[in-house]
Amino acid sequence: MNKMVEQLSLNNYKQGIADLYNRRSKTYDDSNWHLQICRRLLEYSQVSYGHQILDIGTGTGHIVLEASRIVGNSGRVIGIDIAAGMLEKARDKAEASGLGNVKFQMADAESLNFPANSFDRILCANTFPWIENKARTLRLWHHFLKPDGLIGIHTPANTAYVGYIVFREVLAKYGIELEPSNRLGTLETCRNLFLNAGFEEIEIRTEQHGSYISLDKAKAAWGGNYLPTPGQPENTLSRLSQTQLQQAKAEFEAELEARQTEQGVWNDLTTWYVIGRKLDEKNAGKL
Repeated sequence: MNKMVEQLSLNNYKQGIADLYNRRSKTYDDSNWHLQICRRLLEYSQVSYGHQILDIGTGTGHIVLEASRIVGNSGRVIGIDIAAGMLEKARDKAEASGLGNVKFQMADAESLNFPANSFDRILCANTFPWIENKARTLRLWHHFLKPDGLIGIHTPANTAYVGYIVFREVLAKYGIELEPSNRLGTLETCRNLFLNAGFEEIEIRTEQHGSYISLDKAKAAWGGNYLPTPGQPENTLSRLSQTQLQQAKAEFEAELEARQTEQGVWNDLTTWYVIGRKLDEKNAGKL
């Protein structure tokens, strides 16, 4: 495989995400958590021999490497990402494993160009919250999926990340409404998003991956800087006066201190695995 040198034309929001994950690529494989997420998604999406797989936001290739062994020589797996650093890691691992049924592509997940009915499974782990126009993008992915094919999405729940949750609650008192921590909202909102994109038989599996974190780590979420927001280039806190800013930060820290236990502050990481099916039109209307 040739080294990737192509560049994408990205808006400021997406370029910020690409830059973030290029930096994270150096240590992304240090934790087993991402691999655990991907294995769960493969299991729930019922990937099997011969399947054609599109892995969106492939990162360092966790899903690609696992799926390639499942689908075998009769299947193929394409991994796409906007971060060159992540793709280089993924490609190096695929080369080291001698996998001949995988391909990597630098591409924007919201403007892909594949033929209709190309894939048996479309998978997206650790990526969907970053998608800018989720409704339109899901309809695009639906177009690429074969009839009776499955889409599998992993996303944190809207209760995830205690620092951001408290930050969001405090700013709401000052008239500043932020997106949910998962950018989807409630289970009902999530389900309706997939139904409106044309998917059927929506199943959302829930698992808890939370843990206790230090008070200092929880407080580091002040400002929400670790969660870039599309269409919101300004600093959220710039909307507050200096007095309001000091008061809001004090409320933020006091709420986190109130949540502290001997083990630390509980950081909820409820995780949703959303599975949806593209209806086989030949069977539409049949019971």
